[in-house]
Amino acid sequence: GVIRWLLDPQVVLPSWLSSAKVSSLIERISDPKDLKKLLRTRNNVLVLYSKSEAAAENHLRLLSTVAQVVKGQGTICWVDCGDAESRKLCKKMKVDLSPKDKKVELFHYQDGAFHTEYNRAVTFKSIVAFLKDPKGPPLWEEDPGAKDVVHLDSEKDFRRLLKKEEKPLLIMFYAPWCSMCKRMMPHFQKAATQLRGHAVLAGMNVYSSEFENIKEEYSVRGFPTICYFEKGRFLFQYDNYGSTSEDIVEWLKNPQPPQPQVPETPWADEGGSVYHLTDEDFDQFVKEHSSVLVMFHAPWCGHCKKMKPEFEKAAEALHGEADSSGVLAAVDATVNKALAERFHISEFPTLKYFKNGEKYAVPVLRTKKKFLEWMQNPEAPPPPEPTWEEQQTSVLHLVGDNFRETLKKKKHTLVMFYAPWCPHCKKVIPHFTATADAFKDDRKIACAAVDCVKDKNQDLCQQEAVKGYPTFHYYHYGKFAEKYDSDRTELGFTNYIRALREGDHERLGKKKEEL
Repeated sequence: GVIRWLLDPQVVLPSWLSSAKVSSLIERISDPKDLKKLLRTRNNVLVLYSKSEAAAENHLRLLSTVAQVVKGQGTICWVDCGDAESRKLCKKMKVDLSPKDKKVELFHYQDGAFHTEYNRAVTFKSIVAFLKDPKGPPLWEEDPGAKDVVHLDSEKDFRRLLKKEEKPLLIMFYAPWCSMCKRMMPHFQKAATQLRGHAVLAGMNVYSSEFENIKEEYSVRGFPTICYFEKGRFLFQYDNYGSTSEDIVEWLKNPQPPQPQVPETPWADEGGSVYHLTDEDFDQFVKEHSSVLVMFHAPWCGHCKKMKPEFEKAAEALHGEADSSGVLAAVDATVNKALAERFHISEFPTLKYFKNGEKYAVPVLRTKKKFLEWMQNPEAPPPPEPTWEEQQTSVLHLVGDNFRETLKKKKHTLVMFYAPWCPHCKKVIPHFTATADAFKDDRKIACAAVDCVKDKNQDLCQQEAVKGYPTFHYYHYGKFAEKYDSDRTELGFTNYIRALREGDHERLGKKKEEL
């Protein structure tokens, strides 16, 4: 079948097209009205814009196979920007194929509006996964670091691997949304690379109901479940979910069945002189105690376990002092998520010191002696650095729920997606802030920032296809227009925004001339 031509039926097909390589499920569009109607009536549309017919050839072959699979769930169309009639449409849809090396663009539209530029792997599996769940995370195998993990897609793949693999085999059964899986994946893939040639590490997303057999057979009750096989025979599960790549490599040298777990008593229930604080009582506690050293920890973290006895001994010593120089407290950051987010806790253990309720940074302390020295003389801590959000600047700090609303009110917005811990972001912040100040009197222009580490922004950052930090996007009345890739300096940003503003004046001038 051939693409449905919404053009003059007299058009002669290029020979490679007429050889029926392209599915009739892909619509070719050149009239803006047709595209508008399509976006209004279908809510999951991927559009291939190409510089010419020939430039689209490879993508169309691939998309034809995708179209068969997503039929009924997603729609794929093609616009050839090289033909005179479609050129206007491409311009209107803000497609820029002028760079020499840019032959095609893939844009995704959802519920009638632009959703994101497709910038994941251009492979059959990735595009199918994307169209089945446009806001879902990328496939594990799209991560270049996971190239040594064997990625299994079907029960057939799985059985075939068991049958042929002679080497020891460790398989992680996972679900794409599971946070424990995401935490473990980088370690698992690193171990796969280190063990290449000696053992095989494989991953299989068994979340879908088509894998009930496998889940039943290997007792997959939660994610991840990791199973160890030798010569196709299942021996036992690997259950150290907090492990690093070194732990996995070490374990595979001499695989042992899981030891019956002595249930671990939470630290808070062990007694001792350390105070255990929660989201509810933290603020009250640091108000009532003028000098508090707080350790943020996680139950699975090995370094925390090492530090715990030292911290306890120091707490006990302070407890026995008549004119005590303060108290030691602990917060389980996996349970008290509000505190962990508020203090930007991204690794464990993390120490924070509170003097009269004010937070101060602490150097690396690991032993009883160091804890006591610090408490007796906290190096007159410099006043805490206010976070970017706390500083008085002209940057708008947005969160998931007010993002669209705020942007809709501004004609031009440059948004910086960042993480507070990221060194490149820290370098750019003064430049971006200065740019915001430079345009603060222009009500149509805004510079905005989104902290992607905050829980309430994680969906937003994923939806806006933020893959690294910092990422800059330009929005026009709330609609994503393009990624900003120029210099990350005040000059780079201001020139870019000036050009947008001058573009407005030029258009205005033309309108006046027409009048």
